Amino acid sequence: MSDSLEPDECEEAYADVAAQVLELLVERGETLAVAESLTGGMVAAEITAAPGSSRAFRGSVTAYATDLKRDLLGVDGALLAERGAVDEDVARRMAEGVQGALSASWGLSTTGVAGPEPQDGRPVGTVFAAVAGPHGATVSRGLKFEGDRGEIREQSVTGALELLRGELAGNVRGKGKEQDGGNGCLQP
Repeated sequence: MSDSLEPDECEEAYADVAAQVLELLVERGETLAVAESLTGGMVAAEITAAPGSSRAFRGSVTAYATDLKRDLLGVDGALLAERGAVDEDVARRMAEGVQGALSASWGLSTTGVAGPEPQDGRPVGTVFAAVAGPHGATVSRGLKFEGDRGEIREQSVTGALELLRGELAGNVRGKGKEQDGGNGCLQP
């Protein structure tokens, strides 16, 4: 895709998105918790790299193993058994679970396949991100990325942060407005 940014540019872009997310949370007096699988803590690391992150960031759970998604985040075991961990509904439950477990206003999650092999019948590059909001609404997005394992994980961080930023901004302006998707790191 010609308008996509290179991986180094994506690192800068998601740093900017993380700062924007924190600014929106602080302005609103709200907090964030993150549940990560394929990103293995990269979302939390990016958020906490921003100065002042402690004003809005509650913490994170890196639930890489499927049983941790069930036991720590409350994802239904039957759902995991039927569909596997790489699933949109699993991402939604992860976001809701971390939101409740860490007593945060917002929950953000990532799950997917970074490679090198497919998982749960899903091809490499399949990613799901979800955001649980303060009034019970949860949104999710299926994403498809290309590249090596590192590139897919970096793009997943950007995709998750952009989804959250869009929900925060949309929640301020009013529901139902489509967000533009940001800076080109996020691929359809």
